[in-house]
Amino acid sequence: MNLARLSPTALNLFLDCPRCFWLEKNKKIKRPRGIFPSLPGGMDLVIKRYFDRYRIKDEMPPEVKGELPGKLFSNLKLLEKWRTWLHTDLNHEDKGINATLSGALDDCLIEDGFYIPLDYKTRGYELRDDPTKYYQTQLDSYCLILESSGFKTKGFAYLLYYWPLEVFDNGIVNLKCTL
Repeated sequence: MNLARLSPTALNLFLDCPRCFWLEKNKKIKRPRGIFPSLPGGMDLVIKRYFDRYRIKDEMPPEVKGELPGKLFSNLKLLEKWRTWLHTDLNHEDKGINATLSGALDDCLIEDGFYIPLDYKTRGYELRDDPTKYYQTQLDSYCLILESSGFKTKGFAYLLYYWPLEVFDNGIVNLKCTL
């Protein structure tokens, strides 16, 4: 019997609406979804490439230098695999419930042999409240799948938020970030 494949998004759907989760997993009826803007996904890719440039130089980007612990995970080939949800080998199998939890990491830090997930988020304005309540399941899932895959974690992860401040000539956008 194949294990059901779950993601942090699926777990959030279950927490939000168990009926919607059941319908999606058992009857293949997906919850209606509104229009999803492509800008956040595009920004996510651009931020990953930006961090990868620093990773290759074994440095941290200047805006997070001294703010984040350790170093960026140096194995870009493996990180690229971890970034692809369908191809990642990071997972947690629970045969008791016949399910596998997988997730796609944006990035990972290494400190004293521990792995710390790092997730990038973009938004249209500065944070007004604590975003942890929206992303705790996702971050917990990343730690669990790393641990289950043989990588020690510190039991926490970081969210790095970017938002636009202003647009300059030639369309250059100045972004602010906060951890």
